[in-house]
Amino acid sequence: MNPAFRSAVPVVQEFWRLMACNDFTAVGAVLADEFILDWPQSNERIRGRERFAAMNAEYPANGPWRFSIHRIVGNEAEVVTEVGITDGVQEAKAISFFTVVAGKITGLVEYWPESYLAPANRKHLVEAIQ
Repeated sequence: MNPAFRSAVPVVQEFWRLMACNDFTAVGAVLADEFILDWPQSNERIRGRERFAAMNAEYPANGPWRFSIHRIVGNEAEVVTEVGITDGVQEAKAISFFTVVAGKITGLVEYWPESYLAPANRKHLVEAIQ
């Protein structure tokens, strides 16, 4: 491996570890001063650590949030995760694209796909994912 190459994956793993503590202010330790989070599906942008922490703290929850990393892929500057999220009642999946510069997350673009029933017209071609 090239000695100049440093994976951004550990930074994102720390992000998710801190998120799992449910102390969203603490997550700021891995966020850059110029951090920006975009949610393209709802056309929203959150700037800065403080707004990120407040948004997560104020989001209605039925208990502590739990995060399960299903997949993480990255290089020295970009990481993509597929994460399951639940508060014990609500369940969601997030597909997150992180940009990391100098060991800090500068950008995050996140998609929250909704599950839906498969159309009946392709039932003969597919099988259910267990």
